[in-house]
Amino acid sequence: MKTLVLCGPESSGKSWLSGEIQAHFGGMVVGEYVRHFIEREQRDTCYADIPAIARGQLAWEDHGRQQAPALLILDTHLLSNILWSRALFSDCPEWIEQALDERHYDLHLLLRPEGVDWVSDDMRCQPRLEERQVFFDDSLHWLQSRQRPYQVIEGNWHQRSAQAMAAVSDLLNGQLPASATEC
Repeated sequence: MKTLVLCGPESSGKSWLSGEIQAHFGGMVVGEYVRHFIEREQRDTCYADIPAIARGQLAWEDHGRQQAPALLILDTHLLSNILWSRALFSDCPEWIEQALDERHYDLHLLLRPEGVDWVSDDMRCQPRLEERQVFFDDSLHWLQSRQRPYQVIEGNWHQRSAQAMAAVSDLLNGQLPASATEC
């Protein structure tokens, strides 16, 4: 089983690309638990919710791993929980980063915020490109500092799709994409 993670700022195409990748290669998509949590609770999150959201994301990921598809596509993972917790509450429970450090992911596709328009919905809160760029930079720093394999995905929707498809094809053929960075 190959485990692929899509990460980066909101409205950069993670969910859309997850669906495109699954439609092309098969596999299983694991969605973003926090959206489920907010819809269920019908309120904004608070710092006390962060552990429950992280445990929910891990449970969804673990369920996907138990199914053992050839390709497990994670629309997000705990890195998003960590960065949002820090951005919104200036803190994050330490165990969440430890839990993320203990897991193996074959490739992260890190989506740049530039090149596509921000699309508003009831849960998004970073309409300014500068805010999304900070989230991208923080994601990149985390991946580099943990020496995780990643490839930056950028450009318009068509370019993002082409880059992602090439990266996943390489991954499934047993190699990191040529442009992937493993620091």
